[in-house]
Amino acid sequence: MIKLIIGLGNPGDKYVETRHNVGFMAVDALAKAKGISSFQKKFNGEYATYVCDQEKVYLLKPQTYMNLSGECIRPFMDYFKIQKDEILVLYDDLDTPLGRLRLRETGSSGGHNGIKSVILHIGNQDFCRIRIGIGRPTVGTIVDYVLSPFDLKEKADVGQVIDRCVQAIEDLEKKTFSDVMNIYNQKRA
Repeated sequence: MIKLIIGLGNPGDKYVETRHNVGFMAVDALAKAKGISSFQKKFNGEYATYVCDQEKVYLLKPQTYMNLSGECIRPFMDYFKIQKDEILVLYDDLDTPLGRLRLRETGSSGGHNGIKSVILHIGNQDFCRIRIGIGRPTVGTIVDYVLSPFDLKEKADVGQVIDRCVQAIEDLEKKTFSDVMNIYNQKRA
């Protein structure tokens, strides 16, 4: 069972609506769906809880900046006695088209510095994740692209993929990760 859902992103108003913060956006949307209105602070992160099948589920947004995300996650896991097979990490992915999700049970960082930090601090790459597609830039640098906000045309797709991410997480409350992965990794109609 998933006990810790982690959204990766950067803290601060400057980054709120940026592509690199879709992990935070997904956690915020899930919190809203669960009726959560506020987060607490611990281990340089913001967290909230809800109950599923009589088990506490934690939502976590590391406030360490993307490249140091693992520095918040590891002590949080240790304190609440959460194992690596009980976490789910939500983050932006350049190699997944905008509007698509890719669920994986394990894998490398794929060059994503936030995931590199998570792997470093939890000790391996065997944890569940949902990659939220932001697509690749057609002009400019990767850094400028991920740290820029979605344009007006993209906002509808972003809203829909965040909604699909929340639905996938809610499906994980009733189904296996493999079953949910088979549903959500399919191309959109």
